[in-house]
Amino acid sequence: MTCPDENTIRRATQGDALAFAKLYNHYKMPALRFTVSLLKDEEEAENMVQDVFVKIWVKRAHIKPEYNFNSYLFACLRNMAFDHFKKLEKSEQLRRYYTEAARMAEDEKEENERRISMVQAAVDSLSIKRKLILKLNVEEGKSYQEIAEFLRISKNTVKNQLVKAKQILREKVDFAAV
Repeated sequence: MTCPDENTIRRATQGDALAFAKLYNHYKMPALRFTVSLLKDEEEAENMVQDVFVKIWVKRAHIKPEYNFNSYLFACLRNMAFDHFKKLEKSEQLRRYYTEAARMAEDEKEENERRISMVQAAVDSLSIKRKLILKLNVEEGKSYQEIAEFLRISKNTVKNQLVKAKQILREKVDFAAV
């Protein structure tokens, strides 16, 4: 097949579908070989060649028939391939970012579960009375006076039991964290 002349290119830029088909048929295989050599993926290369020809058809009025159409076509293909590689790289970076974020979230979740388990084990090691006083104060938000009245013990005893309970918890949790 002979190379399309400037007149064929001019007609294609003016919207002549037969002239454009002649350009397409002439350049399709060389464009495909070139794009496959860049992408190493025949299916993606075929899609890219199709996309470039569609863009050329859409922007045909901007093409200068007196310039080298061959150079224009292959520059378009090269640029589209580079854009494709940039998108792949960005996609890979996003994948790595989200994978790392998910891994970190899972690690954090496991660490929180471990801490909760340590605190629960420390609370379970308290005497029944200390555990009750701690529960009333921390979970239910009761004051020393309210706890003392509820358990019929002195306010000072409540305070001492809470101080000892919290000290035991700190020691056990801090020790287990080491």
